[in-house]
Amino acid sequence: MIKNVLKALSAFCFMTVLGAHASMPKSQIWIAKESKAGFVVKPITGSDAYHNQPLLTRQGLFYTKELKSESGAQTDLFFYNFANDKHSNITNTPVSEYSPTIYPHDDGVSAIVVEPSGEQKLWFYPNDKSVQPSRIFDHIEPVGYHVWGKNRDVMMFILGTPHTLQFTDINGHLPKLIAKDIGRSLAYNRTADVYSFTYTENNTHWFATYSAQLQSVKKHFVLPSKVRDYTWLDDETIAYAVGNRVFTRNFSAPKNVVLWKDLKDYCSANITRLSYNYNALAFVCSE
Repeated sequence: MIKNVLKALSAFCFMTVLGAHASMPKSQIWIAKESKAGFVVKPITGSDAYHNQPLLTRQGLFYTKELKSESGAQTDLFFYNFANDKHSNITNTPVSEYSPTIYPHDDGVSAIVVEPSGEQKLWFYPNDKSVQPSRIFDHIEPVGYHVWGKNRDVMMFILGTPHTLQFTDINGHLPKLIAKDIGRSLAYNRTADVYSFTYTENNTHWFATYSAQLQSVKKHFVLPSKVRDYTWLDDETIAYAVGNRVFTRNFSAPKNVVLWKDLKDYCSANITRLSYNYNALAFVCSE
């Protein structure tokens, strides 16, 4: 699998707080691609269950899917292959996994796992199925979301009151507290070498970045209060949804809000997740 340049982290932590067998909201994943025929939009999953946390790569789309059985519901990680138009279960376990993210230190994905004890920890799932999955950190939990940097570092959303942003590395050093009252969407901008996130301070919802090199947080602009997810379009531009319309903001003109795509013809409800890569946009339509 290729390594991502810009990846947002997405785990549905609030459902895992309620438990792996809690009822999950129904949601559908769509993909929109730029082509000679224009912006072509099509659904990738059904809308009859929880399909969420899209992660676009050149070859296809990772996502989280709800599976139901007589004992209840749980989630597995799936991959949709563009080449053959097929979906495959890449975890297929009795526990719930969330937040598929390309793992930069080996061939596979990292994910949040709700362990049998109820603890939420970060795991590695290798592409080589002859190799067993392994826990990445024993001492860090409860993890809701995560994103990898370009070195051996990782930023994590740690559930709590309030939720906190914490930074550490693969060597297992104790995590450093970066910010409090943060949003669920984390990403890494490789060109600028900064992590991006949202957080609320004095009732104001900020888009911000953290530089590990400078060890500092920088506020960039205020987001609408309901925005909890975004995706990078390029090194200077992010996109986020309000209702079923997608807007962009550029760092060179942060006060200029531009309507990029109106997707009401495809999503009559709310767009709650976004992932952009290789001129394609994956978005989640939730009731």
